[in-house]
Amino acid sequence: MKRIVLLLLTSIQATLLFAQKEGGPAQYVRPNIGSAHSRYFFYTPAAVPFGMAKLAPSTNGSEGNPSGWEAVGYDDRHRSIEGFANFHEFQIGGIVFAPTVGKLKTFPGKKEEKNSGYSSSFDKSDEYATAGYYRVILKDYQIKAELTATERVGFHQYTFPETDSANVIFDIGHKMGESGPVLDAKVTYDHGHVWGYVITKPVYVQKYQESANVTLYFYAVLDQIPASYGAFRDSTQFKGLKTIRGKGAGIYLQFKTTKGEQIGIKTGLSYTSVDNAKLNLTKEASGLTFAKAKANAIQNWNKALGRIEVKGGLENDRIKFYTGLFHALLGRGLASDVNGAYPKNDGSVGQIPLLKNGIPEYHHYNTDAIWGAFWNLTQLWAIAYPEYYNDWVQSQLLVYKDAGWLGDGIATSKYVSGVGTNFTGLAIAAAYNAGIRNYDIPLAYEAVRKNELEAKSRIPGAGKLDVGVFVKKGYSPYVKDQTGSPELNKQGSPFGASHTLEYSFSAFAAATFAKALHKTKDYEQFSKLSEGWKLLYDPATKFIRPKDGEGRFLDKFDPFEAWKGFQEGNAWQYTFYVPQAPEQLVSLIGKETFSSRLDSIFTVSQKNSFGGGKQIDAFAGIQGLYNHGNQPNLHVSWLFHYAGRPDLSQKWVRAICNEFYGTDGIHGYGYGQDEDQGQLGAWYVLSSIGLFDVKGLTGPDPSFLVGAPLFDMVRIKLPKELRKNEFLIKVNQQNPGDIYIQSGRFNGVDLKGLSIGFEDLVKGGVLELEVGRE
Repeated sequence: MKRIVLLLLTSIQATLLFAQKEGGPAQYVRPNIGSAHSRYFFYTPAAVPFGMAKLAPSTNGSEGNPSGWEAVGYDDRHRSIEGFANFHEFQIGGIVFAPTVGKLKTFPGKKEEKNSGYSSSFDKSDEYATAGYYRVILKDYQIKAELTATERVGFHQYTFPETDSANVIFDIGHKMGESGPVLDAKVTYDHGHVWGYVITKPVYVQKYQESANVTLYFYAVLDQIPASYGAFRDSTQFKGLKTIRGKGAGIYLQFKTTKGEQIGIKTGLSYTSVDNAKLNLTKEASGLTFAKAKANAIQNWNKALGRIEVKGGLENDRIKFYTGLFHALLGRGLASDVNGAYPKNDGSVGQIPLLKNGIPEYHHYNTDAIWGAFWNLTQLWAIAYPEYYNDWVQSQLLVYKDAGWLGDGIATSKYVSGVGTNFTGLAIAAAYNAGIRNYDIPLAYEAVRKNELEAKSRIPGAGKLDVGVFVKKGYSPYVKDQTGSPELNKQGSPFGASHTLEYSFSAFAAATFAKALHKTKDYEQFSKLSEGWKLLYDPATKFIRPKDGEGRFLDKFDPFEAWKGFQEGNAWQYTFYVPQAPEQLVSLIGKETFSSRLDSIFTVSQKNSFGGGKQIDAFAGIQGLYNHGNQPNLHVSWLFHYAGRPDLSQKWVRAICNEFYGTDGIHGYGYGQDEDQGQLGAWYVLSSIGLFDVKGLTGPDPSFLVGAPLFDMVRIKLPKELRKNEFLIKVNQQNPGDIYIQSGRFNGVDLKGLSIGFEDLVKGGVLELEVGRE
């Protein structure tokens, strides 16, 4: 029976105002912030934390991106929508649904050419997005489109005008976002059900695991039976055809609707099979209405976001905080099904062990590269989401067991290394160091050790192809790239200096892990390798400087020059990349020189918004003195602590929070900087509550430096089964200009220094801070 609903008489604006006043931390989430430079997986409001189903409008996703990483999918400046994609992950995209009215068009068209396809214009005043829900009016068709999700099921609800030509298009066989080219697709319709798959070849899969593909499966159920149906391939339509295969394949359904009539679609998703997509749909969404799914999604977000509660401070800071936390919990989504089936690296289907109740022991996830995440994501996971961190380790070990190497980035278990390094070993070592250990520890250590030391038969997808020469020489030599694939060089790297710094840091993490497990010989080797950075320190210039294969510093050295010896940065930025031994770096440079140089760097960089200025480009700041828009710089503002000037860290961390981070579509994370799956958002979360570990939880007895929070109160409270006691930060401040810590007490005892142990945070207690203007 058709469902008829009355159109709301109130304005869209009034609805938006009411919705934004809903309770819980989700009320502060603004997904559109910073989306002018939106990575494909960045803008997915209709999702739950770490979910597989990530629904969002596409404004230009059908254009794809040539290098696999450029901004594509949704741009806050665009004013047309080309449908709603169900899959959004690193190197993964597709399964697009689009409702229309009138003449049937089965190709999205071009955003700059009105009516060239099924795309529709829209007004920003008719759009609303929050954590777990999205709504927009498709202006050309007068259709209200709404989206929400469970973990593995996408919900679409389309409200139509009165018409005898309502269409719902299932565009399966076209590229979308970061999917890369489509190799094959198949889609079938029968009695209110649509199902199928698409096989894609993402750019990073082409580079790192050429023989592999990524396949997406779906099973959709509509709550209406169409008046007619057909199939299409690109713009060619086949009326009455129920199934079609090949690139450009899709299904269309046509309806006659009355004013305000709704058509709902539930879509089970999977990376393993259509049958498992159907099972996911049945288990998670059987009998679940759109309204209930939406309410559940928002409640899910409120619970997850609410693990870190902030009160007081400026409303804009709470918006930045919870939007950043939202981003951090969106990335790295589920890749396994409700029954524990998961996609293996070789293209077959694996099985995660089941508990007695039939629930999988853990989950498998897709993931972007972990590059730089130890200064944001992994610390945040350890603080508030330890069960996810544990699952992430289990997930990485699945790939290691199946394919023999840890993968820095993985898409349906296929290797998508990203920048060609591999910090997965460091992140696993940090998890163990932080007491997160519910996995096969001997296997984890074996994987970490292999990742840090072994070069024989190392595959491109494992990254660190120059680790052999690093282990042999203690540094990676600068080698000019002649191939166009700099990540694949084994004798050194055009980024040899930054690789040396990175591998030294990860060796330090492995050393801590080895020592804890009483692996004495390994500990000694890792400890020696962790000092490789010293081989590249040039005392004449006081910079880290690339060396050639003969151990000579490169001539014509320009510390501003990016890409020569340094990946996505330069010597000004990377010289501070010694997080495992900041005290030693300060000693080499000299305390006064260190502090004055770094203070000057921030003074100059502030004029350029601490990054790329107002240029909308992920690499806009890589030739500057400091670039907050990219991972290698994210610990630098906290380094003043090691030169005895924590006041300067307090000054510049607060300035970055206030000025680099904004609250609109263009100025969200710099002006179009690279918000890799929530990493810049997670940095804001950590820094705004005044907790940060330069060593990324890799040091013995890990601890956090303490800064001045932006809020009057911060409460970290996890479910009792995860952590018994809460950790509370109370701040006595008169106004937002009070950024300098005057004194501090933990559980009633005066702080001896501005740090607090990770173990103290886990045990719980009260940290009281007095802040002032001086």
